[in-house]
Amino acid sequence: AFASKIVYEEFKHTKTVGVINEDPQKKVTEIAVPVGVVAGLIPSTNPTSTVIYKALIALKAANSIVFSPHPNALQSIQATVEIIRSAIESAGGPKESVSVITTPTMQATKELMTHKDTNLILATGGNAMVKAAYSSGTPAIGVGPGNGPAYIERSALIPMAVKRIMDSKTFDNGTICASEQSIIVEKVNREAVKAELIKQDAYFLSPDEADKLSRFILRPNGTMNPQIVGRSVRHIASLVGLNIPFDRRLIVAEESNVGIKYPFSREKLAPIIAFYTVENWQEACDLSVEILKGEGAGHTMCIHTENKEVVREFGLRKPVSRLLIQTTCWNRM
Repeated sequence: AFASKIVYEEFKHTKTVGVINEDPQKKVTEIAVPVGVVAGLIPSTNPTSTVIYKALIALKAANSIVFSPHPNALQSIQATVEIIRSAIESAGGPKESVSVITTPTMQATKELMTHKDTNLILATGGNAMVKAAYSSGTPAIGVGPGNGPAYIERSALIPMAVKRIMDSKTFDNGTICASEQSIIVEKVNREAVKAELIKQDAYFLSPDEADKLSRFILRPNGTMNPQIVGRSVRHIASLVGLNIPFDRRLIVAEESNVGIKYPFSREKLAPIIAFYTVENWQEACDLSVEILKGEGAGHTMCIHTENKEVVREFGLRKPVSRLLIQTTCWNRM
């Protein structure tokens, strides 16, 4: 609904083609023109919503778009494209303005990105895909992994903060890249946050269980194990051999390290989250910067606090494009 109805309502009256603004006093006229053919790279983790969103913004600006689907989400992406094409046709427009590669391969995606008639790439996916888009020679707008920390500052209303994190991180089993990947608490509220997480159906791993799961999260080449992506707590537990109660919705692993060798500190597109403890907001700020620079810089972070000064200080330092306060990471509403 957000990808279609809310985006549509937000931009339907926005002028995007032709003269979009005139300032007679400054003698400045702003004119917008279509770029032409857009290549839309679509991941497997949120395929339908990304197709809808990219189709809307491309068509709104009078462009056509060709989608390159992730092979693991080919059928859902093709079905979404057909719905969009039918809607275009019923409105009297050219349905050919939206199309999709039917046999997705790396070579096909490369041909699309480097084709002389492709004018812009909208890339959503992993680091390798986004880097390939930027190095293709075609102008590109890309977003790579998110690794958003969620800081619960000492003044936060803990039950509401935990509810927001739980709602966000368990939605679609954590496949949204903007969802929280770690929780940062202070020593003064650590036990209260931990108790509330357990109350709201989170499961804290023992050190042995955490070690066992950490070796399953990443593949030997350092990339995320696709077997955990979008899977339920119960399914992940069965894969790894963990005895987690069936009513648990989120797996929590206590962590103190950050870096490529520490899987819990990285992006996990599954209902798995890291749990860090610091002394104060200054340490939380330093830690979140370290987490984001390791993976997720330019993406998202959340803060749950009643202290406006803390928000200001984080805002001045955070290497993210979205710093969200008192809300879920994956939803800006």
